[in-house]
Amino acid sequence: MSKENLGLVLFACFAFGFPLWAMQNNDLSTDSIHGCTGECYQQWKQDTGGVVALTVAKAAADAAASPVELGEQAYTGCIACHGAKGEGGVGPALAGQSVNDIAAKLIQYRNGETRGSQSGLMWGQAASLDDAAIDNLAAYIQTL
Repeated sequence: MSKENLGLVLFACFAFGFPLWAMQNNDLSTDSIHGCTGECYQQWKQDTGGVVALTVAKAAADAAASPVELGEQAYTGCIACHGAKGEGGVGPALAGQSVNDIAAKLIQYRNGETRGSQSGLMWGQAASLDDAAIDNLAAYIQTL
């Protein structure tokens, strides 16, 4: 067997064998990845109200939040390129732009329109934004 083939066989054994071994020997006795079932789950549910209560509480908090607060939450995905204060970096500066300008640009990106050399990066970011999210982001960005 050639060295190349031996290397490939060893790699395949490790790449497929180790994950299978690890899944079978992970010391969890349940199907749950976090291991919290039974009494543990019942205690968590009693402490938090459970998934439904947490979802209702988040929806109520979102409903009570202002567009600027909601935009601030959404802006966390923008910081890497546009900076924490909209000062720019990889992407252009956003600070100082009007609500209408920001909203119009996000809508153009969402529609797949080219606005510059980095449009391809923004198409994916804007694709999931609905009109309300765009309005919220624009409202927050105006405060930067």
